Amino acid sequence: MHKSSTSGLVLGSLAALGCETLYGLSYIFTKSATAIASPLALLGWRFLIAFIVMTLLIGGGVIRVDFKGKKLRPLLLVALFDPVLYFIGETFGISHTTASESGVFLACIPVAALIASTLILHKYPTRPQVIGILITLSGVIVTVMAAGASASLSLVGYAFLLLATITYALYSVYVEKAAAYTGIEITYVMLVAGALVFVTMAVIESITHGNTQALISLPVKHIDFTIAVLYQGIGSSVLALFLSNFAIAKIGVNKTASFIGISTVVSIVAGVLLLGEAFSRLQLLGAAIIICGVYTANNSFHRKHHEVQKPEH
Repeated sequence: MHKSSTSGLVLGSLAALGCETLYGLSYIFTKSATAIASPLALLGWRFLIAFIVMTLLIGGGVIRVDFKGKKLRPLLLVALFDPVLYFIGETFGISHTTASESGVFLACIPVAALIASTLILHKYPTRPQVIGILITLSGVIVTVMAAGASASLSLVGYAFLLLATITYALYSVYVEKAAAYTGIEITYVMLVAGALVFVTMAVIESITHGNTQALISLPVKHIDFTIAVLYQGIGSSVLALFLSNFAIAKIGVNKTASFIGISTVVSIVAGVLLLGEAFSRLQLLGAAIIICGVYTANNSFHRKHHEVQKPEH
């Protein structure tokens, strides 16, 4: 039993780490893609590709899903919170605020997830988890501020970012409640919802601006956009979402949330190595604080293995 719990902790932690690494690298692709197309166009193509890839894998028998005899409500709630409401909040929140403001808001997601887990699942975090998540939060804020703090004072932008923070926390909680489903089944429904909502929004936007043809031809005319949506559709959607759902099932909301700051570290390193961006000592300090926070929150595997349980049906 102890061996099984330890194995689950290791696999869940590796999944959370892999998920955040994929998300961290996605910022590089988002930066290049949004210079070519609107955020809604990017989201529409991203989730369309993810849906097509996942459907082909299911159709080819590579992966399997079975929704018979299972209640759909928990799964639909997961899909509503993320990707639908989360990406709406993140996309419009970032577009109405500065990079530093959006970074600070989104850095609060682990804290929001911890609170949601406590209130809804009645799973109380350990002291190391609370300390570790707060350390990680402070590290992300230091890193964001190192890039230059500025304020938009946009109440609309703040409202959207708050929506993103709350809905991601609720997604984390309801994934754990949707224990009747496999990680693949949860991921597939999330991708179906994302494709339906964001393709529709992208088409409406293109019709409004009279550039529907441009939306359709984006992957053909712009190789950078094609590379970006392929990475985000397959890497940041199919694979990362599966890893996230797997991690939450194995190690719970609180431990999974403690890894979120890793994506910030990965994005900084990727920016320096791939885009030649500047890297200040303050950013280095922030990255070190984030890593310390993640270590603190997860440095009790041998003592806390009994806390990680499979979510109740």
